[in-house]
Amino acid sequence: MNPTLAGFLQALALVAALALSYRPLGDFMAHTLTTRKHLRVESGIYKLIGVDGDAEQSWGAYLRSVFAFSAISVLFLYAFMRLQNHLWLSLGFPAVSPAMAWNTAVSFVTNTNWQSYSGESTMGHLVQMGGLAVQNFLSAAVGIAVMAALIRGFTRSQTDKLGNFWVDLTRLTLRVLLPISVVFALVLVAGGVVENFHVAHIYTSLSGSPQSIPGGPVASQEVIKELGTNGGGFYNANSAHPFENPNPFTNLLEIYLLLVISFALCRTFGKMVGSNKQGYTILSVMGLYWVLSASLITFFEWQHSGAAAKIAGAAMEGKEVRFGIPGSSLFAASTTLTSTGAVNSAHDSYTALGGGTAILNMMFGEIAPGGTGSGLYGILVLAVVTVFVAGLMVGRTPEYLGKKLGAREMKFASLYILTTPAIVLCGTGLAMSLKAGHGGGMLNTGPHGFSEVLYAFTSAANNNGSAFAGITVTSNHWQEALGLAMAFGRFLPMVFVLALAGSLARQKPVPETVGTLKTHTPLFVGMLSGVILIVVGLTYFPALALGPLAEGLH
Repeated sequence: MNPTLAGFLQALALVAALALSYRPLGDFMAHTLTTRKHLRVESGIYKLIGVDGDAEQSWGAYLRSVFAFSAISVLFLYAFMRLQNHLWLSLGFPAVSPAMAWNTAVSFVTNTNWQSYSGESTMGHLVQMGGLAVQNFLSAAVGIAVMAALIRGFTRSQTDKLGNFWVDLTRLTLRVLLPISVVFALVLVAGGVVENFHVAHIYTSLSGSPQSIPGGPVASQEVIKELGTNGGGFYNANSAHPFENPNPFTNLLEIYLLLVISFALCRTFGKMVGSNKQGYTILSVMGLYWVLSASLITFFEWQHSGAAAKIAGAAMEGKEVRFGIPGSSLFAASTTLTSTGAVNSAHDSYTALGGGTAILNMMFGEIAPGGTGSGLYGILVLAVVTVFVAGLMVGRTPEYLGKKLGAREMKFASLYILTTPAIVLCGTGLAMSLKAGHGGGMLNTGPHGFSEVLYAFTSAANNNGSAFAGITVTSNHWQEALGLAMAFGRFLPMVFVLALAGSLARQKPVPETVGTLKTHTPLFVGMLSGVILIVVGLTYFPALALGPLAEGLH
């Protein structure tokens, strides 16, 4: 079959599957976040941790709950890795070093899943299952919970209550993430992904040399790493490893999993605010950026620059033959647009402009459709900015979903938008200026070396977790610096999102008039798309000009 046609059919099948899931999954998540009924197992959990399931929290209490839960999770995971040599199923691996344990604990709790180690030779099965995989569920649920609190800020009137974090966390984990993961883990096993407790087996290769082939509980971790937009991987080769992603069917299924919840949350948003059209508006902007990104990366990777690429018919370096250009590019676009960080090809080997597009995807804040929850609350903050800009243009007090957007709300929105670029650009600048940064980790020089450092901080601060190769990040400097970027990049934006939600919830709804900007029209889709490009994208243009653009135009 013609590769171009095959790629088009893959994308078409993926869009069809997402479309079929959009309404039922979105409605179910809306019901999960709004129903007053508790399951028996949920009530037992509330009693165990001392929580009143019917009580609600102010935005400050909600935020403190997020911080407390995340801090405890980091400490637990850190201790788990430091003590792994004393635990069951450790496979004889030593304790993880302090710097690496810190970096990994922060990484998995912040939904980043940045890995500066080879999973199959560093982590035992119990740490993989009871530590890393558990955080894949919980960090995904935290993101959706914060999103739900923001939506309640729009829908509630003259109150300081935004729901209950512990109830949201429990319900999302037990009702949404866990059941879907069980079903699709079985599908992945049927597709060839391994799931066992085997230690490494030594086989003799065709060349006569011994080769170690490790097993493990892979499918159960693979499904939630994609579904929860976590990323990372059981093996160092990540989703390019045949035990994690053996064939084109599992490849397409994994792309579907990493997109499905984030896209369906648009429906959840529409249901919770009482207007499905609002959900379709946000969905349209997300879909537009996703299609453009996938198309651009695929186009750049088809370019025949150099003798090797001309012989192969495309830029196949760093890509699995079983996936080809279409399956690799579609995965790369989706994973960098969703804060997933899983990879089925080496992004460092992409063409300069193809890799640059992947970096730009993360710089947009990964909002198309973004991480579970974080993508939607990110684009809603940008929608607030869009309405504010439109209000300035016509001299009218801006309103969004019946709430006025005054100075207080715009301060929170502005701080949200500025936080991540500050972390990325300051981190990159310091790394390039300090010997411990560029001298201790960069293996390449020039624009490509700069792109590798820029990618690392962009990935960490946006909680993506993927990386360009060619940069060594195992030193204490890099472990600590990227760990801080992940922590600040995850939790500082949450502060401003929840503060914005609290400010909106205290307001009384404003009746819609003939002068109210319609936020469910094609015009607003265009305005929001433009604000994302101008306000967010151009923030990083000087950095992109020094890296991927300079390399691509050379």
